[in-house]
Amino acid sequence: MENQNSVTYAEAGVDIVEGARAVDAIKDTVHSTYRPEVVGDIGGFGGLFSIAAAKDMADPLLVSGTDGVGTKLKVAQRLGVHDTVGIDLVAMCVNDILATGAEPLFFLDYVAVGKLDAEAMAKIVGGIGEGCRQSGCALIGGEMAEHPGVMDPDDYDLSGFCVGLVDRPRMLDPESVREGDVLIGLASSGLHSNGYSLARKVCVEGRSEEELREGREDLGGQSILEALLTPTRIYVKPVRTVMEEVPGGIRALAHITGGGITENLNRALPASVNAEVDLGTWPIPPVVRFACDQANLSEEEALKTFNMGLGMILIVNPDEAEAVEAALADAGEQTFRVGRIVAGGGEVQYANEGGLFA
Repeated sequence: MENQNSVTYAEAGVDIVEGARAVDAIKDTVHSTYRPEVVGDIGGFGGLFSIAAAKDMADPLLVSGTDGVGTKLKVAQRLGVHDTVGIDLVAMCVNDILATGAEPLFFLDYVAVGKLDAEAMAKIVGGIGEGCRQSGCALIGGEMAEHPGVMDPDDYDLSGFCVGLVDRPRMLDPESVREGDVLIGLASSGLHSNGYSLARKVCVEGRSEEELREGREDLGGQSILEALLTPTRIYVKPVRTVMEEVPGGIRALAHITGGGITENLNRALPASVNAEVDLGTWPIPPVVRFACDQANLSEEEALKTFNMGLGMILIVNPDEAEAVEAALADAGEQTFRVGRIVAGGGEVQYANEGGLFA
């Protein structure tokens, strides 16, 4: 007997047909990221990737990382631009595993939406594909999930997962850091993907739509929303190029994310030394300065909140510092000598205090 009260999956808010359209819409993006090691195609229950190349390594190590984009997504939704946050998603993962010297091999994404829209999904995944191309890793799988009744129809959230490979003898290792090593900072593109709960509170809340969208001189002509949405820089290819061209030049590195320089650079140190950072030796991007000004942050708070213009800090053998800088310049990176390694206890200390905003 037919159940008079039956309810279909679509009536519950999950559109299987739109889901199939979304998968078709992202196929070209996914294929554009494939490497020769990818086995099969999207649509299976698991992504396949050959690691046959690892057999030629002395001691191959798989390195994994996972992250999200956080509340920066709210800026994307406010501006109606969804094709860049995927770059942020990949960047946060691959820049993290780069701290070991690993080559990112493959990436998987998880996209949760209130209501699935194939065109919007294609833009989101298009950004993820661009991030994968920038970092040289393959997008071999993912998940699109509708959450009706849990998320608003236009809301979405992103998570990412990457796996890389490094040969242990060539791994970047904080234990190799020595007193006298040089700190070389790589320029960030802005806030990257950290501190957005604060940035949104002080830069977005209470402003009219017109004020948020008009160009500003203090932001280089960008609007507040545009400046806040600038994608995170991906440092994989230039740093790995330096590792090949100047073997042993980079001892360790820190990806400057949530917690700023203060709470990330120490993660690249052994317990026997400190990192001494010279404040005022690099420029602060306009959007970072703007967010700090709007929040009225002290120097100390700023240094443990935002990246302050340095997306990554390399700890470099002083004998190879000029060669490392030259290789980075050839790769298109803007670098700054920002300090040195001194005797200590595994902490970050600052010289020229008061000079950060000078």
